[in-house]
Amino acid sequence: MKEQRPILLAAGGTGGHLFPAEALANALARRGYEIELATDDRALSYGAHFPAKAIHTIASATPRGGSFARKAHAALTLALGTGTAYVKLQKIKPACVIGFGGYPTVPPVLAASLLNIPTLVHEQNAVVGRANQFLAGRVTAIATGFAQIGGLADKNRTKVVHTGNPIRPAVLHAAKLPYPDFDDGKWRIVVTGGSQGARVMSDIVPEALALLPIEIRSRLLLVQQARGEDQARVRLAYQNLNIEAEIAPFFRDLPMRMAQAHLVIARAGASTVSELAVIGRPSILVPFPFALDQDQAANAAHLAQTGAAHVIAQSQFTPQWLSQTLLESFHSPQTLIHRAQAAKSAGLPDAAERLADLVLRLASSSPLAEPPDETAA
Repeated sequence: MKEQRPILLAAGGTGGHLFPAEALANALARRGYEIELATDDRALSYGAHFPAKAIHTIASATPRGGSFARKAHAALTLALGTGTAYVKLQKIKPACVIGFGGYPTVPPVLAASLLNIPTLVHEQNAVVGRANQFLAGRVTAIATGFAQIGGLADKNRTKVVHTGNPIRPAVLHAAKLPYPDFDDGKWRIVVTGGSQGARVMSDIVPEALALLPIEIRSRLLLVQQARGEDQARVRLAYQNLNIEAEIAPFFRDLPMRMAQAHLVIARAGASTVSELAVIGRPSILVPFPFALDQDQAANAAHLAQTGAAHVIAQSQFTPQWLSQTLLESFHSPQTLIHRAQAAKSAGLPDAAERLADLVLRLASSSPLAEPPDETAA
């Protein structure tokens, strides 16, 4: 009987990449598999929470933008990282390597393909990111968070399997909460801007709430994510408006906060959109406008098609527009309930299990080959 090899996950050090990787790690661990994680040094703060037997930091860089010298340095860093990953993988001997996007996944996934180890990339967004585009022709399979995906070459579409975006346990727990009623007269709103926050929320939302009638403002319970440098002014704005608000740069229990909300105002990152769907909450989505591939706009369109989300371009996201939209929602709670139901219908709470099934099929159907000759590599 062969010794069971670990499964190596590769994910960049942001929540958008690490959260789905964490969800898959938990699903595989429940089936008795040991997990190891390859990432960059940004992810070390997650080490205590990520269910991995070992965490390997591998050098990486983004080879776009900046001067020629900067691009060349990034390419050299990726090459060196791939060499490091090649040596590490020979020691780890993983049954499969799964990348979750971002350039930190390139060295381990590329090294695995050179070693004939089965490989898979998971694309969380509705448009394939540049790192996954680079890897698509080299991997064994491509899993997607959305059924329709753009930016992928036709020759690679035969590798695609739609699994959905893996949802971490905290979100699945929050999803058990029913949509909150309005019996206490309060109206709960959550404002979030992704892992780095979004200044536009700090600029627009307080001004929009100031335009609401006093009797509505007095009924608001607000939770808002704001960057550290914006917290004081946002908090002061709400104090002056007598709005009960909790302001912080990061909420570890954000899924539960979202579940307790009547409405969520957010960016449209893949994790946010998928979590809103699984939890089942209506939203106002403001896609990040400067993304190279407009991936957030494509993500938001997925929820907008169901009727669950209002999607507004940042250039049109004004205090006047938001105030009017909130006023309409406040006077039509039944519409919010219908939008919550629409969101829930679009969710895939079993995405982590579906992806785990694919990973194990891949690992078992493509046994680890002997490493190629060092001279050939």
